[in-house]
Amino acid sequence: MRLTAWIVSVGLLTAGLASAQSVGTPPALRLGSSQAIVVDESTGEILFEKNSSRVAPIASLTKLLTAMVVLDAHQDPQELLGITEEDLDRLKHTRFGVPVGTRASRAAMLDLALIASDNHAASALARHYPGGLTAFRHAVAMKVQALGLEHTVIEEPTGLSPHNRSSAADMARVVRVAAGYPEIAESSSRQHHEVQLDGQVRAIRNTNRLVGAPGWDILLSKTGFTNEAGRCVSMRLHAAGRTVAVVLMGAMGASQRALDADNIRRWLSGEPVLERQAASRTAAAPASVRKLKPRTRKASARR
Repeated sequence: MRLTAWIVSVGLLTAGLASAQSVGTPPALRLGSSQAIVVDESTGEILFEKNSSRVAPIASLTKLLTAMVVLDAHQDPQELLGITEEDLDRLKHTRFGVPVGTRASRAAMLDLALIASDNHAASALARHYPGGLTAFRHAVAMKVQALGLEHTVIEEPTGLSPHNRSSAADMARVVRVAAGYPEIAESSSRQHHEVQLDGQVRAIRNTNRLVGAPGWDILLSKTGFTNEAGRCVSMRLHAAGRTVAVVLMGAMGASQRALDADNIRRWLSGEPVLERQAASRTAAAPASVRKLKPRTRKASARR
């Protein structure tokens, strides 16, 4: 009897210890994105990663590098640039962008490229780089080398080309460096903005609907989408008292990308993560109460 009682006591104690240990264990973080990384900015510690060295198309995440190279040239931000036939998409034949003939300042074109992910604006910025597109491509290659981006190749400024490729680990480094450019950080973290096109004020909205949403403190952001890249996002995010770089690549849809981002924020804060099915419920919620606002518009290439 004594032996039996002792065995029962040990069993209960062991179960109790296992239960106590599990209380403090963070929940598993399972993401639908093909590649992901979360890096603590202050320590450089990788808090989470999934296939972070795998190389894949990055779509409009390209525009962060485009913006850095353009700003490195220190050209007049108020110089007027024009959209021409050269800025149209000859690769995928998409029509997303300000119309041919539009004139706007270099600063406005930068806002269009970073906030609204405007492909024509990004192309015009590169075309007006000192020395033109050839010099721009060389400058991007030098920037990639200077930043030590081992998995990154950039062929053109918009991200429409599937040959613009990188890894989540490289893009996390790009986020960290881009944060040092006030123009990029301030522009890309705006929920809404107004730009002057042909002298008329036009409102634009961030392609990342999490920017400005309740519970989010996003300090820098760039989304991306092509059929080859899937849904991507690079963010500098403040959550749970720390600043982190978050990169998601290869999500199957906007709702999946938004759900992955929300679960990372919850995971960092110690909140319960959402199940995969929550994405559809969130997308169907009324706009006034929706936490995540994924874009569901179908397009062959844009964000």
